[in-house]
Amino acid sequence: MPDDARQYAPAAVRNLQPILGVLSRHLPETGTILEIGSGTGQHVVAFAAAHPGLSWRPSEPDPVLRASTAAWVADAGLANVGAPLDLDVMAENWERALDRSLAGIVCINLLHIAPWAACEGLMAGAGALLEPGAPLYLYGAFRRGGAHTAPSNAAFDRALRAYDPAWGVRDLEAVAACAAGHGLELVDVVPMPANNLSVLLRRASSAP
Repeated sequence: MPDDARQYAPAAVRNLQPILGVLSRHLPETGTILEIGSGTGQHVVAFAAAHPGLSWRPSEPDPVLRASTAAWVADAGLANVGAPLDLDVMAENWERALDRSLAGIVCINLLHIAPWAACEGLMAGAGALLEPGAPLYLYGAFRRGGAHTAPSNAAFDRALRAYDPAWGVRDLEAVAACAAGHGLELVDVVPMPANNLSVLLRRASSAP
């Protein structure tokens, strides 16, 4: 366990390689990638190490987790990771804090631990920030066709909603429809370990 500001999430270690395997098939070789909800920061330093040609910008609204991310970045000593940004996708016009268009956005395990407004804000910001053809990568538990993909996900959904009625496992079709309203196309869904999904969307080339 780290003895500084770094926090350690075992799940981030377990899902890192499967996520990286999917990401590596869809990320561009150059450009700036924004991570929404960086959490402890373990993922972004691993992604940056694996893709040194990309410039990575972690972000996190929780100051304790931003400190953890900053500590992981400092420990890794990577030149292609910036300081974590204080971003909340539920804040109005949050995307205006970014000073450039993006070659990609990565968002892991966020949509089910936030109100639906987080999905709406994420898609609005992604539609404004992503370059034409650039990917938005989502990872987490999703319902498909109005049903849970496994009993464990149904139990997870009940636990989330008991903690906060605004949280819960989202319907993939609703997420895709929200994305489409902001010029983002669903291009791939990849089954992942522990009944999770990797969801790839792209900003349409004809999007405004």
